[in-house]
Amino acid sequence: MISLPDEAELAIRAEGERAYPDECCGALLGGFDGESGKIVKAILPIGNSSETAERFHRFTIGPGDFMRAEREAKARNMDLIGFYHSHPDHPAEPSDYDLEHALPFYSYVIVAVEQGAASGLTSWEMSADRARFLRESQNQGQNLEAPPRTPQGDQSP
Repeated sequence: MISLPDEAELAIRAEGERAYPDECCGALLGGFDGESGKIVKAILPIGNSSETAERFHRFTIGPGDFMRAEREAKARNMDLIGFYHSHPDHPAEPSDYDLEHALPFYSYVIVAVEQGAASGLTSWEMSADRARFLRESQNQGQNLEAPPRTPQGDQSP
């Protein structure tokens, strides 16, 4: 299971709409809870490094961006728990290309973007035998971790 806060889902949808008609991509940063699985605490948009002519149906996260995502997660006391990308004018289901380029363990969130408007959003994990993706259940409606608020001054008499 993956817990995807509303703010993260909205940001992923916005990224997909912004990149349309090309695919967007980025990293999911967060942690693990023994009971509920992966918990997304932040997203990190990453530029699609596929060749320009392929971006409408392919996304690539280059090695430098992958390392940057890992460093960013570590700097924020989080883990790199997965990736997201969009499918312009296609369903939010993994393609054969997605399976060929996936790594085990990570979650893969896909948002469908139809005619520029985000629609379905799903999450997937690679099966243990690496032969297919398995749909991952999503727990939504939580909030991203917010920094502690500082008091606006002492209100006591």
